[in-house]
Amino acid sequence: MRILIVNPSHPSIGSRMPREHLPPLGLLAIGGPLIDAGHDVFLLDADLGLLTPAELIERAVDYRPEAILIGHSGSTSAHPAVVHLTRALRKALPRAWIVYGGVFPTYHWREILAREPQIDVIVRGEGEATAPNLIAARAAGSPLSDLCGIAFREGGKITATQAAPMIEDLDAVRIGWELIDFTRYTYWGGRRAAVVQLSRGCPHQCSYCGQRGFWTRWRHRDPRKVAAEIARLHRNFGVEVFNIADENPTTSKRLWRSFLEALIAENVPVALFATIRADDIVRDADILRLYKRAGMTRVLIGLDNTDETLLREIRKGGSVEKDREAIRLLRQNDILSMISYVAGFAEESDIDYWRGLRRLAAYDPDLVQTFFATPHRWTPHAHNAAARRVIQPDLSKWDYKHQVLATLQVPAWRVFAWLKLIELTVQLRPRALLRLLGRRDGWPRRAMLWHFRVGRRVWTHEVSSFLFRDRRSTSGPTLEAFWGPSADRAEEAMRSDRPAGGSRVRR
Repeated sequence: MRILIVNPSHPSIGSRMPREHLPPLGLLAIGGPLIDAGHDVFLLDADLGLLTPAELIERAVDYRPEAILIGHSGSTSAHPAVVHLTRALRKALPRAWIVYGGVFPTYHWREILAREPQIDVIVRGEGEATAPNLIAARAAGSPLSDLCGIAFREGGKITATQAAPMIEDLDAVRIGWELIDFTRYTYWGGRRAAVVQLSRGCPHQCSYCGQRGFWTRWRHRDPRKVAAEIARLHRNFGVEVFNIADENPTTSKRLWRSFLEALIAENVPVALFATIRADDIVRDADILRLYKRAGMTRVLIGLDNTDETLLREIRKGGSVEKDREAIRLLRQNDILSMISYVAGFAEESDIDYWRGLRRLAAYDPDLVQTFFATPHRWTPHAHNAAARRVIQPDLSKWDYKHQVLATLQVPAWRVFAWLKLIELTVQLRPRALLRLLGRRDGWPRRAMLWHFRVGRRVWTHEVSSFLFRDRRSTSGPTLEAFWGPSADRAEEAMRSDRPAGGSRVRR
């Protein structure tokens, strides 16, 4: 079967400003098994080429697909783009089968199938095994009700089948690297880049996380195979920069150390960046030298906030002391620290923001990013925020860079001003700038310069958009009225496959 996999153009600030892109790993993971099943597969990455809707439709028609598979890692904020695209694809290719997958459709399948008749099937949860089974059933004319992990219309009714079995052997999922041209995917200033995954899921219970429940429980690949894959991509395709896409790659110290040692043994000059919890960095103080030798250049630490009480309320875990110590340890090992600060979890006051600014500056990170709390319907955070007002009804703005919930003590314009002040103050401290000038290691220096260049564009774009383009509602509905009843009980996409008592992680 001729299958077109589409990565739709995404309107978020993060997708536009860097002018560089990473490969869509999730779609490549779907493409590999489909190719191995004997199908003719083509990836159309509209996010990469910044294609206009007309150009994208023209290319899709030229390919003459029998099935079109669509998904995007920016699942919620990309949904409006998916809706517009699938409507146009249905008009241009009336006989093609349109399948939609990702985190947002996994939990909003009822509403999507009710409102968007052009979408034929939704894949719920992991799609690497479901997609080939779905295409095989389509080709054979078999009933879809026999499959697991999908939602569709049958006899005029919207229905969903039982959850698909969890993928236990992640190494059996072959990434379809042949679907991309590596010369077009770059990061940190024109250096070829790729995304790899060591594990899926996270054992922590942060109330706001939109990814934690989707993977149900933490699983991992063979660390030596991941290291070998990185080495092969570097030697065969010249890839220099690798994003480790795990929610929590350092869950098991034993596994993480095995990966670092295997990559060091491969002896390839690559740069890594990953999101790692502060408490894991402190735990790994004795092996941070291995982080550096393996190529770890930048670590994003999701601090989220500097208030201990709030951190307990959102079930973040960790502590302010560990956050500060993690930054110190990274600097000691010449690894860039980027921290995140999130506004909007609670009704912060101006004093809270002032305290947050002072504490973040005292932490002395290399880089900082600020975000807005964004309540996914299937998370406990949405349940807790059900009575709060929605001031941003445009889902394309639900990208963590726009305020979507009203705050009572501080108006939206002043919340925005506080976050921009935090970014400027922490980012442009003389100490941070002097460290940039004094860096000798090429990779951290390149990464930091790149972030300063991109950050300047993002900062000015965000300010301009807030003042002149974005529209916010002053009398929006409550979050519960906007989304409907909380779906936090259905958070785990494959709940029926979770072992009794939860998963265990060997440290």
